[in-house]
Amino acid sequence: MGTPSARVSPPPHARSSRANADAMLRIGRYTVGRAISLFATIVVGVYLSILIANMGGYVDEIRRGQIREFVSSLVLIDQELQSLPVDARNQLINEQIRLEEERLGLHRPFAVRSFMYLGQALTLDLGRAENMTSDSGSRQVRLILLERLVPTLLLFATAQIALFFVAIFIALNLSHNYGSVLDRIIVALSPTSAAPSWFYGLFLILIFSAIFRVMPFGGMVAAPPPETTVGYELSVLKHMTLPVAAIVLSALFQTVYSWRSFFLIYSSEDYVEMATAKGLTAREVELGYVLRPTLPTIVTSFALTLISLWTGAIVLETVFSWPGLGRVLIQAIGLYDTPVIVGSVVVYAYLLALTVFVLDVLYAFIDPRVRVGVGS
Repeated sequence: MGTPSARVSPPPHARSSRANADAMLRIGRYTVGRAISLFATIVVGVYLSILIANMGGYVDEIRRGQIREFVSSLVLIDQELQSLPVDARNQLINEQIRLEEERLGLHRPFAVRSFMYLGQALTLDLGRAENMTSDSGSRQVRLILLERLVPTLLLFATAQIALFFVAIFIALNLSHNYGSVLDRIIVALSPTSAAPSWFYGLFLILIFSAIFRVMPFGGMVAAPPPETTVGYELSVLKHMTLPVAAIVLSALFQTVYSWRSFFLIYSSEDYVEMATAKGLTAREVELGYVLRPTLPTIVTSFALTLISLWTGAIVLETVFSWPGLGRVLIQAIGLYDTPVIVGSVVVYAYLLALTVFVLDVLYAFIDPRVRVGVGS
């Protein structure tokens, strides 16, 4: 009889490589699954927006009336068509109306058109704006939205970055000066964050534009625009000052108060006192032992604030006449411009979904307690 063979275990580096491969596979599966679920949410939300924007098909009846009025007016101003018999003229009008309705897809039932609109909306292939919504003269809905998306991202990205770093800096300092005068002031002013950003914007315009006349009332750049690149950038920066200040003021005190509370909680932990006893500097303790454990909460607060600002962009951009998505959406609502309304909603839906998706991915990297694809 032969001796039993011993079971050979794989070397440590092979086990490490297998563990890394399994972890990457779990992260990939989770990422794909999360992206699919968010996209499904966008599809449902966009379809409901289409139903609301069309009022269940009532807006299409308004469009049919506008088409009939437009075609009839063209016939009335044409002298050659006026010489035709009444029956022939009416037949020509009805034929032109039929062709225009077929071009816009109004000859199909609304239930069929709604799914057709859904596919076009998700790809931003919404054709041409029905009314002149764009200031630049473009009537392509895709171009209108893309040219307005850049100013919106510029304004709110700048405001969010400023809010994030200013709030973190103030909150960390308040956690070391609990009960100071500045700490009591921040706590007392935290309820003021309940007011939206456009509310602060009205007061900033009144003070700095109407009274002191040191800031522009609105817009993105001076008229006429500066000819040099540096002059243009400085003009944009000056016009951004008040809306960015309004966004920061609307969320600063509440954000500082929330993060200051978390920093106070984590500052009293035993491992923080142990790090201080080891002789680490105050900055090293803040970054490694106070700020690091609170990163998940900070990221969550940052993402939720960003989501709320996307929804508040509509009114804020209107107050400051900022040429972004919010302003073009207000104009489209007033003109019953359904393609632009639906397209704007789709862009905001994509922005919200992207924010949530990035937040989920960041959790896996900054919070070691999160085990992607393990357990429930």
